[in-house]
Amino acid sequence: MSLYRDEGVVLRTQKLGEADRIITILTRRTGKVRGVAKGVRRTKSRFGARLEPFSHVDLQLHTGRSLDVVTQVETLHPYGEAIVGDYPRYTAGSAMLETADRLTVGEKEPALRQFLLLVGGLRTLAEGEHEARLVLDAFFLRSLAVAGYAPALSECARCGAEAVRAFAIVAGGVVCGACRPPGAAVPAAETVALMIALLRGDWPAADASESRHRTECSGLVAAYLQWHLEHGIRSLRHVERAWSEPLAAAPEWPGASEKSHNPHTTRA
Repeated sequence: MSLYRDEGVVLRTQKLGEADRIITILTRRTGKVRGVAKGVRRTKSRFGARLEPFSHVDLQLHTGRSLDVVTQVETLHPYGEAIVGDYPRYTAGSAMLETADRLTVGEKEPALRQFLLLVGGLRTLAEGEHEARLVLDAFFLRSLAVAGYAPALSECARCGAEAVRAFAIVAGGVVCGACRPPGAAVPAAETVALMIALLRGDWPAADASESRHRTECSGLVAAYLQWHLEHGIRSLRHVERAWSEPLAAAPEWPGASEKSHNPHTTRA
């Protein structure tokens, strides 16, 4: 077996046998890795507590046939300590981990931009300077951009016109009156401005937004993300409870089952 070292964020864990765990980690250089951490469920484990979700760690692994084996772990940033004690931040963080896991489909395929985005998102969430849902929506939008599916927000996703009137998930973002498909949402101009601020990292503008626009933004972003993933994000159910505001589900618009090619959709 070959030995390698990398740093990563623990995305999820699952039990294996009586004392082991399978750890899924998004790493800086290797991409998504699934490894076995042997004996970590025993009370005398050397590094069991270091391999919990949200942890940013430096680790050493042996390459195995199906699963690698974790042999050493050092904590770089224990983001979980600040996140798990606050329910809104915990639910937002869980949704971030699940999204990063879903967007990095292949194992051991380098995903540096997604890794850096996740580390930055968890750090911002742990610091608590911005509302958790703003951090989550910013992460969603930027993750979509990294994957090549950032929504068009400044001009019509279909024809490029600047006079936009609605937001259509199946079209790839904002659309003008002529291109607006049936069932498209009509968000407030302030909501679209908030989405632009979150995508660009303009935190002063995002922090100054009103609650009703944040709620509308969260619904649109969650629906847009889940439509592109083709499956729901399970963690969002808990996010809804934490914020006491139901997030919009992806609507069943005509053609929603077939993703149309859209040359005007912003791509990373």
